[in-house]
Amino acid sequence: MDRAVARWILAIALGAIGVGHFLSTRGFRVVVPDWAMRLTRLDKDTIVIASGAAEVALAAGLLALPKERRRIGWATAAFFVAVMPGNIHQWRTRRSTPGLDTDARRFGRLFLQPLLVLWALWSTGGDAPRRGKRRRG
Repeated sequence: MDRAVARWILAIALGAIGVGHFLSTRGFRVVVPDWAMRLTRLDKDTIVIASGAAEVALAAGLLALPKERRRIGWATAAFFVAVMPGNIHQWRTRRSTPGLDTDARRFGRLFLQPLLVLWALWSTGGDAPRRGKRRRG
């Protein structure tokens, strides 16, 4: 698959899931561990809305800011790492969300997360060493 196509698919998926957080806030509350509320001093609904906003912003950045693509790729990868504890919490508590309504699906989601990190880095060039500008002189 071409990196540009992969980046577009990732952006569309992130945007759609982000919007889903706004439309079904209650459906995603079960993913938020109680310790996250204590740590952030935010309620579950606010955390769900904030994560949805982050997903929409990352999706927009992946498509609209080509000069920042590498940085946005790293930010997207970091976001995927940051939400992993919620995925673990959901699996351990056996709670359902849209599309993750069985133990097998919740468990499988845990293995998807590292792939999403790699996808974000690969599709944005974040997986390659940064090339410095040549100095003339």
